[in-house]
Amino acid sequence: MKFEHTHTDPKSKARAGEITTDHGTIETPIFMPVGTLGTVKAIHTRELEQDIKAQIILGNTYHLFIRPGLDILEEAGGLHRFNGWNRPILTDSGGYQVYSLGENRKITEEGVQFRSHHDGAKLYFTPENVMDMQRSIGADIIMAFDECPPYPCDYEYAKNSMELTHRWLARCVERFDNTEAKYGYSQTLFPIVQGSVYDDLRQASAEKIASFEREGNAIGGLSVGEPTEEMYRHTDLVCNILPADKPRYLMGVGTPANLLECIALGVDMFDCVMPTRNARNGMIFTWNGQLNIRNQKWERDFSPIDAQTKGYAGQFYSKAYLRHLHKCNEILGSQIATLQNLTFYLELVTEARKHIIAGDFATWKNQTLPQISQKL
Repeated sequence: MKFEHTHTDPKSKARAGEITTDHGTIETPIFMPVGTLGTVKAIHTRELEQDIKAQIILGNTYHLFIRPGLDILEEAGGLHRFNGWNRPILTDSGGYQVYSLGENRKITEEGVQFRSHHDGAKLYFTPENVMDMQRSIGADIIMAFDECPPYPCDYEYAKNSMELTHRWLARCVERFDNTEAKYGYSQTLFPIVQGSVYDDLRQASAEKIASFEREGNAIGGLSVGEPTEEMYRHTDLVCNILPADKPRYLMGVGTPANLLECIALGVDMFDCVMPTRNARNGMIFTWNGQLNIRNQKWERDFSPIDAQTKGYAGQFYSKAYLRHLHKCNEILGSQIATLQNLTFYLELVTEARKHIIAGDFATWKNQTLPQISQKL
């Protein structure tokens, strides 16, 4: 994997660049739709490519390990061939599940024992077998196995958790560097910064993972309940330390406003379930603001969902029709809403990139934020 940093906004730390992988080029800043189980929920691969114009998607090691299982993925030739997506894929190592499945896991120095949320079976993840799993899945970008601490947590817990993540990282790197990709294309490993909301821990973690000199770096453990300003402050702190010649990936973030503010701080890559999950619950993101399509005010509104998006869903379907589908629990309602939200998110980062290159990103951001953040 290669990264070329091509432009920086003169009035912020926002930057544009290109990540080159064996499955294609990713123009940054970029938002990555989440496909936890090998599919972006309610969306066809063709729509991802042609309408949403996604450049990279995510899969999750924990969930793909459970279903369909590594044997099936290997027999298929990896996740790309299994789901028909021929562009880059990034896999989350399962570290977030260490956080989110708190009642069903036990953490030790060696690794994490889970109880499967699916059938209760015992699962054991270590830095070594998680590297092997992601090799088998076939991701272009593989994430290190980490512990994501909860918020809030006390200083000692955060420090111990961070140090465990660093020890696990050393084991991940050793295993990764001593194994080969399975499907004839290269893979790369990103370490993850932890440290909760403690400045000295975040600084120490950023310095530590940068010392491994991998091709890219990630920022984890944010957007887990801390105040938004804390997220921004720690993102800024870490971006000032992580190497400028490598992509920076802020994991699990976030709202459209979060994306623009963190792009301004120097982040290149984002992912979040918000545009897909909220779509299924009736929250629609548009260039004019956010709307709850289930509200009665849209019952007789026959205007397009979002005439400003270039995507099919926003221009073709009316708010009244989408409301009708959601109120009737029609599957098509979730499909249209998801298509609109992901199209908007990808358009948002594409516009950000254009303005970074033009040199007026900071001005555009400040003009755009009030509009896209308002509740309609």
